[in-house]
Amino acid sequence: MKVEFISPFVTATIKVLETETGRSIPMEKGQLSIEASSHTCQDVTVLIGVIGAVQGVVMYGMSERTAKNIVSTLLNERIAVFNEMVESAVAEMGNVITGIASSELEKAGYASTIAPPTVITGRGVIISTINIKRLQIPLITEFGEIEVGVALRENIRK
Repeated sequence: MKVEFISPFVTATIKVLETETGRSIPMEKGQLSIEASSHTCQDVTVLIGVIGAVQGVVMYGMSERTAKNIVSTLLNERIAVFNEMVESAVAEMGNVITGIASSELEKAGYASTIAPPTVITGRGVIISTINIKRLQIPLITEFGEIEVGVALRENIRK
């Protein structure tokens, strides 16, 4: 997987969190890994398909607590229960992040289109990326950990 396919998603995640909260968010990158398992490891996973000059999926995984912490900050009120509103908010956040990253990929010569987000709840759900390796980038924030999973490859049939 090309590095230029990964950086836009990390940069966009930081940008969206800072824009939406209106402040700088201290963030630390955890240990990068190539995911061999096709199982989800988080409580909540936002999955977005990408097609065009690059193809595959991007996933944003987090605990329910992290999702509630993010949405609580965005709404400036405590959210105690993971519900449809929290699910919708994290789906839209993933959509915006992927849209911004997709724009950056296009500037680099890789025009692509993104699919509407799908939210998967529960650990251990199988999401196969077939023959595309998935790079996991953990981002440690004040809200909790957000795992950005990028499984993209150049489409040779453009």
